[in-house]
Amino acid sequence: MNKKPIFVAGFPVQETTPDLLVAQIKLRLADAKKSVLFFANTNLIVKCRPLLEKMLHDDVIIVNDGVGMDIASGLMRGKKFDANLNGTDFTPYFFTQSAKPLRVFLLGGKNEVLDRAAYHLVKRLGQIVVGTCDGYEGIQKADLIDTINATEPDVVLVAMGNPKQEQWILDHYQQIDAKVFSGVGALFDFWAGDKPRAPAWVQKIRMEWFYRLCIEPKRLIKRYTIDIVIFLMCCFRFRNRRLPG
Repeated sequence: MNKKPIFVAGFPVQETTPDLLVAQIKLRLADAKKSVLFFANTNLIVKCRPLLEKMLHDDVIIVNDGVGMDIASGLMRGKKFDANLNGTDFTPYFFTQSAKPLRVFLLGGKNEVLDRAAYHLVKRLGQIVVGTCDGYEGIQKADLIDTINATEPDVVLVAMGNPKQEQWILDHYQQIDAKVFSGVGALFDFWAGDKPRAPAWVQKIRMEWFYRLCIEPKRLIKRYTIDIVIFLMCCFRFRNRRLPG
């Protein structure tokens, strides 16, 4: 049985583990229910507040990602989350737990990145990539939803960053025949080899955010300074909020 969610700035964040999350999604698949999976880090909490009401839908599963969420949990209830869940690690784990290869559509990023990410997904993770679409000109096409449906995907992974990927999924997932949708941020870049993951020991001590900041300071400095302050302010302001607004 799922625990009650932890409300972080009004967002209902599930307290779970990778194994329990896989089991939850599999159960929903067995019941022919769609699952929309979002990995809530501090950036999502700050950028996606206008989407909160849509995120309260029963199809949406929000899980915690990163040290910032543990800090918020510690301030609110004196303990961190049971496990850290992020799309970079959970997504391949989910695929490895499938009894058969899943049909995957990749959406977002540049075409050359998509090609290498698709190759990784097929050759390293044993899945079936049924289609790709870049996050620039391709995503503007009027027939995109029909194109995706024609590929008969099981899973749609969307990598456009917060809040674009969450907005796109929430706007379109009910029109798409797939059962699992996930916003995965920089995952395609990692799979394509365009961005390096932090060494295992850095990940273990929960400092991957600092590693990424050192690699991309101009892009990430605001996220890990000003936006962190905004995140903590939101956590305080909406600490008792259980409804959107």
